[in-house]
Amino acid sequence: MSRVTARRRMTRVSASGQITRPDTLVVEEPLEIRVNGAPLTVTMRTPGHDIDLVHGFLLSEGIIYERDDVVAARYCVGAEENGHNTYNILDVELRRPVPIPKRSFLTTSACGLCGKTALDEVHARTRFRIPVKGVVINAATLSTLPSALRSRQTIFESTGGLHAAGLFTVDGAAVAVREDVGRHNAVDKVVGSALREGRLPGHRLVLIVSSRASFELAQKAVMAGIPLLGAVSAPSSLAVDMAAESGLTLVGFLRGQTMNIYSGEHRITTA
Repeated sequence: MSRVTARRRMTRVSASGQITRPDTLVVEEPLEIRVNGAPLTVTMRTPGHDIDLVHGFLLSEGIIYERDDVVAARYCVGAEENGHNTYNILDVELRRPVPIPKRSFLTTSACGLCGKTALDEVHARTRFRIPVKGVVINAATLSTLPSALRSRQTIFESTGGLHAAGLFTVDGAAVAVREDVGRHNAVDKVVGSALREGRLPGHRLVLIVSSRASFELAQKAVMAGIPLLGAVSAPSSLAVDMAAESGLTLVGFLRGQTMNIYSGEHRITTA
């Protein structure tokens, strides 16, 4: 059994009775992120693509902006009782000193603050401004992307318990797809992958998520310079505000041939 899944005993109850058997579940473990040896934060994630995750998280928080900002990313020793490394501590060595937030991160900064303050913080930190003109996608192509994302969710097939995020071109070609128990981690993983491959700012990329569109997901798209975010479920009010103020095209309820466009409809054509 791979480290991204685990087996646990469960009892299934149905109209025909009950049966006890093992079930395949997605693994959820903590990842401690350190910067230059100092603890920064801990996130609960599904192991896999951790280096992408850390790159994406640091970019989303305005700590790094280029792949060359990171000299190295190494797992630290964190042993289990049997002596095996847990691979749950990742230390990132930065090329130059940068100010590290001593307060809440952008992804959670709306807690205890007004929405306007959260929006202002993102605008102050982003370097990849979304251009007003440029990328345009056909609605018919956009409508195919959730199923394209779903077809690449290999771990979801066996567990049913993961979110997914995918980066696509305007022609519908998949650039990167990642899964994680946390939707924000899934986005960090695809953004981090794009950063490491030199694809940012993502001015010609489309971000598709298998969940609702929260403020933190809109914020991550804006920080990466991605002009279009599509979600299969609903957006939050602050996500819509974030999109409207930053020029992000935000699409919700992207299901089949229907979609709700909440901001930036000029990037979607039906011709």
